[in-house]
Amino acid sequence: MKKFCCVLLALLPLTAFAYPIDVEKDLNGLKIDYNAFDTDNDIGSIQVNNYGDVDATCKVVFTNGPEAPRTRNIDVAAGKHKNATAKFTRTIIKLRIKLSCTPK
Repeated sequence: MKKFCCVLLALLPLTAFAYPIDVEKDLNGLKIDYNAFDTDNDIGSIQVNNYGDVDATCKVVFTNGPEAPRTRNIDVAAGKHKNATAKFTRTIIKLRIKLSCTPK
C-alpha cells in the first residue's frame, strides 16, 4: 500500500499542464475586463467582459512561439461577455494574447 501511495504521489506533477499567459491590452477607454484560460495544452482562450454602456468590437491575436498568429474578431454588447479561443498545432509553452477594443 505504501508503494502504491508513493507511485501515485510521484505521478501527481504530470497532471498539471498550465502554461504562462501574457495579455497586452489596448482598450481605448472602454470598460473592458478579461479572463485568460489555459483550456488544453494546445488550446488557449480568453473571455472578454464589457462592463460599459457602449458596444465594443475587439480583435484578439493569439501567438504561440514560431507558429502563425491566430486572429479572432468579436463583438461584445454592453453588459455582456464573449469568448475567443485558438487551437495550435504544437503544445503551448507560453501564450501571448493581444487584445485591442474599439467602440462600435
